[in-house]
Amino acid sequence: MSVLVIHTGGTIGMDQTDQGFAPRDGVVEGAVEELRSSGQVGGEVSLHKLTPLIDSAQARPGDWQRIAETVHAHADRFDGFVVTHGTDTLAYTSGALCLALPGLVKPVVVTGAMLPLTVEGSDGARNLKDALNIASKTRPGTWVQFAGHCLHGARVRKSHSRAFDAFEAEEWETPPLVEAQHPGLNNVTEHKVGVVSVTPGTATELIDYAASRCDGLVLRCFGSGTAPDTAEMHAALAKAHDRQVPVVAISQCPEGGMRLGTYAAGKVMRDNGVVDGRDMTVEMAFAKLQYCLSLYSSFSEQFAYLNTSHCGEFSG
Repeated sequence: MSVLVIHTGGTIGMDQTDQGFAPRDGVVEGAVEELRSSGQVGGEVSLHKLTPLIDSAQARPGDWQRIAETVHAHADRFDGFVVTHGTDTLAYTSGALCLALPGLVKPVVVTGAMLPLTVEGSDGARNLKDALNIASKTRPGTWVQFAGHCLHGARVRKSHSRAFDAFEAEEWETPPLVEAQHPGLNNVTEHKVGVVSVTPGTATELIDYAASRCDGLVLRCFGSGTAPDTAEMHAALAKAHDRQVPVVAISQCPEGGMRLGTYAAGKVMRDNGVVDGRDMTVEMAFAKLQYCLSLYSSFSEQFAYLNTSHCGEFSG
């Protein structure tokens, strides 16, 4: 069994400097070799370092593309893939990879660490070992391996800023296995996608501004799918619809999702063609809009793409 480690950067490969933690060559490479020589990981393991490394906080859709292209280029050579990544935007990248590689029949396992491998008590060695050990034998698709948990890459979110057990994901239905084929590659380019939350007495001017300037919009709503039903909100969402800017509504609640139509207070969104994001995470909704805008030019095709579950990103 053979696994390719794609080292993209992040805390896991850092060391202490006078200016704080910073990436250092050889950290992840040394950890992989130690795991193999000690017998904690078997089979063939190769390592590919992305250059330049990704600063997680500076990650962009172009970085998703670099990772996906690397997997795609080596899809026939390896049985599985491990992607080491910074934790701050790891959930965005895992969601993006779910959409980037249609037809992939091998696992892509994204992992990282809350403390660098160079620090005593780091969680990095365990996460890397676990990711390598499942990368060639778990189900096809994109996964996040963290703190002993294997989580669905399209459903995961970072829920804690410091704890080792920093990621969680809602329950998901097992998707049907993809028939063996050479994977495709969905190319993504960067678009102006805004994320706006409604609040009591929300500043509707912000939503109106986003509707005027953005290419797509994630609207974080109350509970099961409500928003202030005001003339200003109607006007802002109507502007987005007239400009053919796709708007996806998701719940601010971390669990349970939403269903437009449950409450009359959601009428303002239904009347203006807002897509029901069900129980998608904000990270996945953002990534899905980037791919939607990259793959389709017509508003009707974009609407259909957003309303379809492609990798188990929403239930129901």
